[in-house]
Amino acid sequence: MKLIIQIPCHNEAETLPQTLGSLPRTLPGVDVIEILIIDNASTDGTTDVARKLGVNHILHVPVKGLARTFTTGLEACLKHGADIIVNTDADNQYHAGDIEKMIAPILAGQADLVVGDRGVGTLAAFSPAKRVLQRLGSWVLGRAAGMEVPDATSGFRALSREVALRTIVLSQYSYTLETLIQAGAGRMRVMHVPIRTNPPTRPSRLMRGILDYLAHSSVTILRVYTMYRPLRLFTWIGGIMVFFGTLLGARYLYFLAIGQSGGHVQSLILAAILLIVGFQVFLIGLVADLIGFNRQILEELMYRVRRMELDEFSEKVGD
Repeated sequence: MKLIIQIPCHNEAETLPQTLGSLPRTLPGVDVIEILIIDNASTDGTTDVARKLGVNHILHVPVKGLARTFTTGLEACLKHGADIIVNTDADNQYHAGDIEKMIAPILAGQADLVVGDRGVGTLAAFSPAKRVLQRLGSWVLGRAAGMEVPDATSGFRALSREVALRTIVLSQYSYTLETLIQAGAGRMRVMHVPIRTNPPTRPSRLMRGILDYLAHSSVTILRVYTMYRPLRLFTWIGGIMVFFGTLLGARYLYFLAIGQSGGHVQSLILAAILLIVGFQVFLIGLVADLIGFNRQILEELMYRVRRMELDEFSEKVGD
């Protein structure tokens, strides 16, 4: 059983020694532990520090972006023969001693994806406003993913080889939200494990402020939810329009019945517009749902192509 710990880095030369020094070298049920550093457009010598510290694999991603770095790291881990992949941050935010706890459900065959739960509602490192937003965002994400999600933005994750093969991230902002909705839609076994955190070493580079977090998170959740559950979303939107259109139509018929319809023609016009648009939105949902079936076929094809490529790569390395 091979575990690869991947660490996305952007200008982490100062914090990387502490992060690497805390990583476990042996774990129960794991035969080999390797470390992969993904240097994402660093300019402070992060790669040199990683090389001096004896990191097993170093990967360079020249275009800055956390989501791209995460998925590129997964592909590299798979090529290096990882059975389990743990993703952690280079700023030593997550307590490395909890990696054993993270991989245990995967080793036991109880989970495919394990997410570290920081307890965002009580985390001292977060401001009161950020705690509320994190809890609200996790609740909204949980409704979209169809499962309980206590900490949606946690980057401390353990993935089985199968999940890594099936993971597709289209967002350029972050991978945390999209992968959870994808896991819910794919009916993967997801577990959330309480973890410890270390004192912050620097401010977050991903989120410039609360408004920035709200804007990016809302767009990501809406876009990914629409991608994986289009019929449900458009049925709700269309249904609301049809409901209010029906109410207005019934109101007009009421006034018509009592002989006072003359001043309520506007209600009839608005009712007709809402009913027509609501029906069109529902039709758009049907079309989007059909497109979704094609997307599922493409995802399955991509999964199989990835497996074939990895098998060919393994054969070449073996030769």
